[in-house]
Amino acid sequence: MTTLDRYFKISERGSTVGTEVRGGLVTFFTMAYIIVLNPLILGFAPDENGAYLGGGSGDGSNLAVIAAGTALVAGVMTILMGVVANYPLALATGLGLNAFVAFSIASQMTWADAMGLIVIEGLIILGLVLTGFRQAVFHAVPAALKVAISVGIGLFIALIGFVDSGFVHRIPDAAQTTVPVQLGETGQLSGWPVLVFAFGLLLVIGLWVRRVKGAILISIVATTVLAIIVEAIGDPKAWSLTTPAWPDKIFDTPDFGTVGEFSLLGSFENAGVVTVLLFVFTLMLADFFDTMGTMTAIGAEAGLLSEDGTPPNTRRILVVDSIAAAAGGAGGVSSNTSYIESASGVGEGARTGLASVVTGVLFLLAIFLAPLVAIIPSEAAVPALVLVGFLMMQQVKGIDWDDLEIAIPAFLTIVLMPFTYSISVGIGAGFISYVFIKIVRRKVADVHPLMWIVAALFVVYFFINPITHWLT
Repeated sequence: MTTLDRYFKISERGSTVGTEVRGGLVTFFTMAYIIVLNPLILGFAPDENGAYLGGGSGDGSNLAVIAAGTALVAGVMTILMGVVANYPLALATGLGLNAFVAFSIASQMTWADAMGLIVIEGLIILGLVLTGFRQAVFHAVPAALKVAISVGIGLFIALIGFVDSGFVHRIPDAAQTTVPVQLGETGQLSGWPVLVFAFGLLLVIGLWVRRVKGAILISIVATTVLAIIVEAIGDPKAWSLTTPAWPDKIFDTPDFGTVGEFSLLGSFENAGVVTVLLFVFTLMLADFFDTMGTMTAIGAEAGLLSEDGTPPNTRRILVVDSIAAAAGGAGGVSSNTSYIESASGVGEGARTGLASVVTGVLFLLAIFLAPLVAIIPSEAAVPALVLVGFLMMQQVKGIDWDDLEIAIPAFLTIVLMPFTYSISVGIGAGFISYVFIKIVRRKVADVHPLMWIVAALFVVYFFINPITHWLT
């Protein structure tokens, strides 16, 4: 125990082994949905030849293969984050990135080519870390904008919680209404799953304000039990992702099938050099800044940031994250990246990489215990995201709202993350507006040279579609 404490600096960071284990459990339960969701996104999208990832014929027979690969890569990379970087940050296939790969990239090449392209992107990101460029950009960002990124991510994950639970519902584009989202599916709450979420939210709030240890973990377990009971005796309608029925079997033998096949250079031949470079640029920019924002937000919530807003072991965190991007491609499950859901474990008290090791081990066990993991519905896990969103929102007081040069960029960063459902968009809008305001106020000398470069890259990122159309 002394060796464990010394290696992970558990006592030094004001934590205990029990707290770290609890935090790792909570993080896993909060993000275990990716084992189910990633196959649903990748498994039904054919490549240019009509083939499906992991084999199969588009009938869902390949989903278990993708799920096993998803859990394997997430487990290995999350353990690596804990052991190498000693940071309470978990990694798994990036949502948004996997959809981009499935519907934009794979449609123009084979799945092996698409995964090889992700490997290339991950290696480029790794090169930027090893040369110090990625860290230099991070240090060039004003401290107040780093705070805004954390706050924006807090609102973003709270919105994820409300949407995934069905509490907030997106109105279909074809509907004749001027309201983009509403309460429930019809403007009113309906169905047992939403009630289960409401129970979980009130429970976790009640436990939190009473300062009960393990509040988030207790609420997830208790709400899952309620969900199983509701499913057994009630008329719950549709759950958002997984049905909380007790499985017929708990242990299942994994099958990795053809997942893990990739071709490094095939994409250039199939899609052309210009198209491939634009794909790599889009993936790279999203990976580059999502992780910077995520690790800052986690560090701020855990109280681990230095005075300039830098997390400990920043270089190691970014190295592991870059390797994870390439590993996701090599594993055939799309780019892996840092998960903001790690904030739920931090909210439970996690402060070290031991929590990540626990989360990673659970991902590996999930390869064999997939039926048991699948009983936890989103409605039971996402109340934790809403609570953590509140905790991260409290950092907003660190922004000087009287200073328009930073207040407006901070505002755009905060609101556009939830409004566009994208961390990168919020960061990009904040960076571009910051540089623009400095130009308008004739304070060009105050802008760090790297901020000019990054702002210009984000302009390209936002207009990538017309640029792609023009070049191809």
